[in-house]
Amino acid sequence: MSRLEELSGRIDSRDARIGVVGLGYVGLPLALEFAKAGFRVTGFELDEDKVSAIAEDRSYLEDVPAQDVKAAREAGKLEATCDFGALSKTDVINVCVPTPLTKTKDPDISHIVRAVEEIRKRLRSGHLVILGSTTYPGTTHDLFIPLLEESGLEVGADFAVAFAPERIDPGNQKFPLRKVPKVVGGETPLCTALCTKVFEAIFDSVVPVSSSQSAEMVKLLENTFRAINIGLANEIALMCDRLGLDVWEVIEAAASKPYGFMRFDPGPGLGGHCIPVDPTYLAWKMKSLNFPARFIDTATEINSHMPEHVATTVGDLLNDDRIAVNGARILIMGVAYKADVSDVRESPALSIIASLEAKGAEVRYHDPHVPELRLGDRSVKSVDLTDEAIGSADLVVIVTSHSGVDYERLVASAHRVYDTRNATRDVGLGKEKVRKL
Repeated sequence: MSRLEELSGRIDSRDARIGVVGLGYVGLPLALEFAKAGFRVTGFELDEDKVSAIAEDRSYLEDVPAQDVKAAREAGKLEATCDFGALSKTDVINVCVPTPLTKTKDPDISHIVRAVEEIRKRLRSGHLVILGSTTYPGTTHDLFIPLLEESGLEVGADFAVAFAPERIDPGNQKFPLRKVPKVVGGETPLCTALCTKVFEAIFDSVVPVSSSQSAEMVKLLENTFRAINIGLANEIALMCDRLGLDVWEVIEAAASKPYGFMRFDPGPGLGGHCIPVDPTYLAWKMKSLNFPARFIDTATEINSHMPEHVATTVGDLLNDDRIAVNGARILIMGVAYKADVSDVRESPALSIIASLEAKGAEVRYHDPHVPELRLGDRSVKSVDLTDEAIGSADLVVIVTSHSGVDYERLVASAHRVYDTRNATRDVGLGKEKVRKL
């Protein structure tokens, strides 16, 4: 019996040791699910603060209760370390590291390369290595595996490799990690089978596909679909603005159709770890094949323009009140990239604030999930949402529609409100103060 065949039995008996490289919003929830399923899990992380937090039974993610971390540690199923030497003690290694874009909008896979170099030093016969970081089609086959095979071991014979994209939606209580079907694509049928087996232990459903390239493309299709349809919704919003129509009324009525229409809402711009990034990965790959990704390029252009559209509209609204942007007091409601999370990565609020401050506006913000925000070389703190803070602003701009905010009170206390999220749709009195996207 080969070492890979032995691994299959060890997965069934929960004797396989699980490693998770990267303990961010993807890696930590994944590690905890494996621990709950009875596996011993070791998390590998460069950030010493995260390792210390886990050692002290603390959570640094809103979606992960501290009691889950404590329970896993007390059961002896979870540990975290900065020492990558412990990779040699694992049987299954999940790579969950960031894959951002460079300043020139090219894929930054340096975190993947660093992870795979650490793994290669400890790679042995019988290992299953799973890449979960979003990346362009071909990364697993053309980069990840060749780097691992520099160890002298052969994929499919000595060790197994698969790609299984993360599909986590932070803040989504309806679809926690295990309820979202897991897509897996291995380098060989055996690789796919082993990856499927290990994820069947923690996911309600696993969807195998024919190759790692197909699995990589699945992830990019999902978020490209969303980016393009959000781009359409944003363009419709711009059209309705020009036509003097309420885009939210139009969308609401269109969504009443029971077939042939899927609702997407406009907004002040795209944010987060996936939708602004993943389509660019695909477009970059296709550009190398001399294939123009026209839908992606158009949607990217529209979506990336929205923060500037918001800033321009702010200027127009202030002008209507005979107030110059230079010196105007503006209160930004919400700086996280979406409602009820603390993540500010790629948040349109950052661009909106920068644009308004460049024009001389005095900008403050309130966000119950983001008590402090880094803006360039300075840090600013969220202001308390008092009647005085609201009323002293020349304009309140709703950028993120957190659910814990009393929008009725906000509108009542505000001089004027610019609502980019339709957060004030249920407000009764004071609607004449509100301008919507």
